[in-house]
Amino acid sequence: MDEILLTKKKVKSIMESLFFVNEKPMKVEELIQIIELDRKDIEVAAEELVQEYNQRNCGVCIVKVAGGYQMCSLPENETWIKKMYREKNKQKLSIASLETLAIIAYKQPITRAEIEVIRGVNVDGVTKHLLTLGLIKPGGRKEVVGRPFFYVTTKKFLEYFGLNSLKDLPKLQDFIGLAEVNTVEQSSNSSLSVSIGDGESQ
Repeated sequence: MDEILLTKKKVKSIMESLFFVNEKPMKVEELIQIIELDRKDIEVAAEELVQEYNQRNCGVCIVKVAGGYQMCSLPENETWIKKMYREKNKQKLSIASLETLAIIAYKQPITRAEIEVIRGVNVDGVTKHLLTLGLIKPGGRKEVVGRPFFYVTTKKFLEYFGLNSLKDLPKLQDFIGLAEVNTVEQSSNSSLSVSIGDGESQ
């Protein structure tokens, strides 16, 4: 490529595009190979671009990482970016999952067999799904024949439902309302009645 055709402004524009589309840092050697300019010209243009982004006070910046240059979000905005990813990755739970999760939350520690007695159905698949989502975890073993796992809720469970601690759990009939559930997942004959502690059905 003829260097005369590329002004410094155009070189920086090219770099900006390259940094934008690359997930990994771009080394100077890569920029030299792509843009076909001398190392000094590439380094000067890259450093000027870094300074320009710093002066813009915008939501993205260009930084030196692992011997290369990379475009990334402003570190000060990390809190909001993490919140966005939490919301995007939050999965809606079916009524079956919510009912099983409610039983575990209010009766923990509890075994799978005990959950099945309360729900009246097999919960093998549901508990595996909740384990995969990180909403429940094994909490030791029950000292009986076979030593089945106890299940308990996790910190992620509290985060999912916006709770500070298990003490903040709402009344059981309000529990399902905490989660967004697709109407297609709801069943008109679905109900949940769990005996809590003193035997009161909620």
